[in-house]
This record gives sequence, structure tokens and C-alpha cells, in this order.
Amino acid sequence: MDNHTTVSTFLLLGFSSFLDLQDLLFVMVFFSHVTILAANVSIMVAVKLNHSLHIPMYFFLCGLSFSETCTTVVIIPRMLVDLLSDSKSISIPECATQMFFFFGLSGNNCFIMAAMSYDRYTAIHNPLHYSILMTPKICFQLMMAAWLVGFLVSVCIVTIVFNLSFCDSNTIQHFFCDISPVVHLACDYTLSYEIAIFVLSAFVLVGSFILIMISYVFIGSIVMKMPSAKGRYKAFSTCSSHLTVVCIHYGFAGFVYLRPKNSDSFREDMLMAVTYTVLTPLLNPIVYSLRNKEMQIALRMTHYLLTPAETMTLERFTLRNGQSVHPNQAAQESPECSVDCTAIATAGLV
Repeated sequence: MDNHTTVSTFLLLGFSSFLDLQDLLFVMVFFSHVTILAANVSIMVAVKLNHSLHIPMYFFLCGLSFSETCTTVVIIPRMLVDLLSDSKSISIPECATQMFFFFGLSGNNCFIMAAMSYDRYTAIHNPLHYSILMTPKICFQLMMAAWLVGFLVSVCIVTIVFNLSFCDSNTIQHFFCDISPVVHLACDYTLSYEIAIFVLSAFVLVGSFILIMISYVFIGSIVMKMPSAKGRYKAFSTCSSHLTVVCIHYGFAGFVYLRPKNSDSFREDMLMAVTYTVLTPLLNPIVYSLRNKEMQIALRMTHYLLTPAETMTLERFTLRNGQSVHPNQAAQESPECSVDCTAIATAGLV
């Protein structure tokens, strides 16, 4: 890096001002992290083992769960160590690495959610041709595009930030290497750098959000033309979990990254960052599992399958009222199913 940096390490101030709450914060964050890992891994295992969930919607959900798990692993273990440690220093290369993976994965999350909204639009707009329009190859390409764009933007942001010169204070008013607290330590941080970083952040957040909203505008127009109230309810229920997660994710992220910054706002941003690094990844699997009967059935059957005493398999049947029911039948009869449940339930991702 061609700059005039004179510091070799940063100090993550984090929650140092809450000395009396360090132990309590550690316990809360630790159990939240364990719950996040367990919930997201459960979703990924359920999707993998249950053939009735081998459809695009759950392929993207599995990808989102994996990405969010990686995002929390980048941030939370370091936060836990700092809560118990007197030394909260982090080297510049470590800080750059943390920033790269965090924003790469966060951008990936945004574009996966955009792909999920397009999938819902396709399922509702053209259910009879859903399996042709959303093939495994297309789903894989959309997933790879989300990862590629997310990390390309992250590379650009990290390159801009760490080509700045850090020659004065080295105290980051945050619990991880976020953009604004780091760049405000630079000696040569100018308006041009600020605009470049803002444009890149807006491209990820606003760009992906516009794609999501376009899909939902078309979904809304299609649903409102449906003759039956039952059909409208089923169509909206298919999208409700995803729309809930989108509102939570973009509400918090937009508040932090798309508003003007000054040194007085860092403490507020740090508290808000807890929501999208801990609370949002915790809520997402809960929202998808509580509002989705297919996922509830899959999670129960995964538990049965992984229990040695059980001899039942997910592929053969699920249980309902003491009777054997094939998973595809359960999927088709689920209230979470969309307009043409048969077309969607049989659109397998192998």
C-alpha cells in the first residue's frame, strides 16, 4: 500500500465504556452466536436431506443461511475475545481482512435476497413453466453472481480505505473494523474518498433493494388481479417470510451506511451494528421456520432422521396426524405454497 501510515495496529474500543456489563454482554452474545449457528446449520441440513425442499426457493434460503453464518463468524468470535480481553488491538492486515470478508458476505446477502425475490416473482407469474425458467443451472449462476458482485465491491472498498494514511489516532470506536470509524482515523480522508465509498455502498444496498422492489411491484400487480381471496392469500403468504427479512435487513443497514457520518454518530452506529450482526442473523432462521410449514416439517423430520432410534427417511414420508404422507404431497397442501403448488413442489434442485 503506497501511503504514509505510521501506525501498525488499531485499538477496537468496542464496549469498553460498559465495563460493568462486559460479562453480561459476553454471555448474551455467546448464546446468540451459538443459536445463530445451530439455527442456520439446521436449515442447511434440512434442505440438504429433504428432497421435497430441493427447489429454488430453499436453494437460495440455504445459500443465505450459509452466507449469514459466515458473516457472524467473521465478527462475533473476535467480539467475544475482546469482551474478556484487556488488549483489544488488531493489526492493519487483520483489520483489512475482517472488513473484506464482512462487506463481501454482507453484499452477497443483499443480492441473494434479490435473487429470492425474482424466484418468488417467477413462481407466481408463471408457475406452469417455473421448473423451466428456474433450472438448477440458472439458480447456481444467480448464486455465483451474488457472491462475485459482493466480493468485487468489497475489494474496491477495502482498497480505497487501506490506501489512506493513518498517522494520528489508532482508536476505532467500534467492536469491528467498520468503514466509517476506520476512515475517520485517516489523515488524508477527503470528500472524493467519501463519495466513492458512498457510491459503492449505495450500489449494494440501494441497487439490490431496487431489484427486490421491482419484483414485488410485479408480484403485487399479479396478485391483485387474482379472482379469489384464497389465491391472493396463498400468493402473499409465499412471500411474507422473505419480505419480513428484507425489511429488517435493509432498515438497519440503510440507517447505518446511507446517512451522513460524523464522530458523534459512531456510538449510535455501533449499537445499531449489534442488530445486523447479531439480531438479524438470529431472527432470519426464526422467521423462515415459524412462517413456513414446509420448513417446520423438514426440521422435525431431520431431527427424526438424525436420531439413531428412528428408521424413517425424509424421502419416503413425513408424519401428519399419525399417517404417512409423502413430502411432495405435504408441500402441495401447505398454506405456504404459491399459486400453482404442484409446479413448484416438483421443481427439484438435484
